[in-house]
Amino acid sequence: MEIGMKDSYLISKLNWFYSLEVTQVDNYMTQSKAIEHPYISLALARFAAIEQEHVENIAAYIKNMGEEPTASGDAVSSYLGRIIGKITPSTGLMNMLRFNVAVEKKAKSDYKKLIDQVKEPKLLKLLWRNFVDEDLHTSWMEEQIRFMLLANEMKKLGLTKS
Repeated sequence: MEIGMKDSYLISKLNWFYSLEVTQVDNYMTQSKAIEHPYISLALARFAAIEQEHVENIAAYIKNMGEEPTASGDAVSSYLGRIIGKITPSTGLMNMLRFNVAVEKKAKSDYKKLIDQVKEPKLLKLLWRNFVDEDLHTSWMEEQIRFMLLANEMKKLGLTKS
C-alpha cells in the first residue's frame, strides 16, 4: 500500500505516540520497583500495564496501515523510560509524581490535537480511550500530590503523629 502525504503525517503522529507510550511503560515499571510506597508502587505498575495496551493498540493500527512502528522508538524509548524511571524517584515521591503529571499532560494535549484532526471512527475510538486513560493517570497522581501536601501541612501544624 502506498502511503500518501496525509497517511505519512498520520503515521508520524502515531509513531510519536508509540514512542511516548513505550517510554511510559518502562518509566512506570522502573519507578514502581524503585519506590517503597506500596500503594503508589502498585498504581504505577497498573499504569505501565495500561500504557502497554496503548503501545500494542497503536502498533496494531500502524501495521493495519501497512507500516511498522518505528524501531528506533522501541529501543530508544524503552531505554529512556528506564533511565527516567531510575532517576525520578531520587527526586522524592512528590517530585516524581509531578514529573509524571507533566508527561501525562503533554500526552493528553497531543492526543487531543490529533483527535481534532481525525475522522476515522476506529482510530478516534483508540485515541479517545488513550486520552481517557492519560486523564485518569493525571488525576490520580495529582490527587496523591494533594494528599502529600495536606499531610505535610498537618504535620507542620502538629495535627499528626510524626
